[in-house]
Amino acid sequence: MKNKITHFLYVPLIGLGLYQGYRGKRWMCSRIKIFKQFVLPSLLNQTNKDFTLWVSVRFEDRHDKIIKEFKELLESKLKVVFTYAGVCFWDDKYEDNIAYERLVHSIHGSVGDLLNAMGECDTVLMTIQPSDDVYHTNFVQETQDYFKNNDVQVYGYAQGYVMDYINRRLSEWNPTTTPPFYTIKFDRETFVDPFKHIKYIGPYKSHEYVKNFLKADYADTRGFIVGTHSANISTIFDHPYTGHEYLGDNVDRILNSFGLRYVGKLKISFSLMNIIFRKLPYGIKRKLRYWAEKKGTLRPIFSIIYNILRA
Repeated sequence: MKNKITHFLYVPLIGLGLYQGYRGKRWMCSRIKIFKQFVLPSLLNQTNKDFTLWVSVRFEDRHDKIIKEFKELLESKLKVVFTYAGVCFWDDKYEDNIAYERLVHSIHGSVGDLLNAMGECDTVLMTIQPSDDVYHTNFVQETQDYFKNNDVQVYGYAQGYVMDYINRRLSEWNPTTTPPFYTIKFDRETFVDPFKHIKYIGPYKSHEYVKNFLKADYADTRGFIVGTHSANISTIFDHPYTGHEYLGDNVDRILNSFGLRYVGKLKISFSLMNIIFRKLPYGIKRKLRYWAEKKGTLRPIFSIIYNILRA
């Protein structure tokens, strides 16, 4: 009997850590705008559309107007499933025992909706699809073909590009650690059982360590674009990973291979405090976030400062 495969492209539409990953209405509206302008065209231009877009949010978001409208838009264009139990990978912003319990809860709370989307498949592929990054247009076909022809548990991309969505700049992205652009292969039983699911993946506590627990291969092509837009601090355009910058027709040529040739510059609004925050040196922004998330008596103070600045 032919092995039936369900391929989920997993989009966590919330962050990690503080406040169950919720970053406020402004953040959510901006992220959805980015998704519609950049991520969605790339998905619609995939050469193989045999995939299901899996979007996860919080239980509190189930009846949120913004989320419901976004869901309706996606359902009009792609196969989509929304789950409402939070992020379904390890949240390293919590202590290990809490992170484990949260992941069990998230997977358990999502399985019901996922089973309806899976159908009678034997194998599940789960691709991390960040909500503001994109893959090249042949990645679904390439990934599924690779798993059919190779005995591996993970397939992904070690290098890609970085794009400043606001100014439409494009450069090489050459990370020195494993980036979060990969697909994990599960058998059906392992995928839907929270405890087997977590045990199978290690659990890896950051995307950097997935290859330490699972047999992984990585393509020698640049398969992704990291999107930067000044609304986050984890990734910026002028980063140590940034390499050669492309100019002129080369930008359009590369973007075309990601389904983004005719996508214009991002226009996004920021609060005055966020504009000030964006002008701080990269190291200071990272340090503020670290203090805001670090356990200790000063955490509440730094959390307040951090969230006011980036609001």
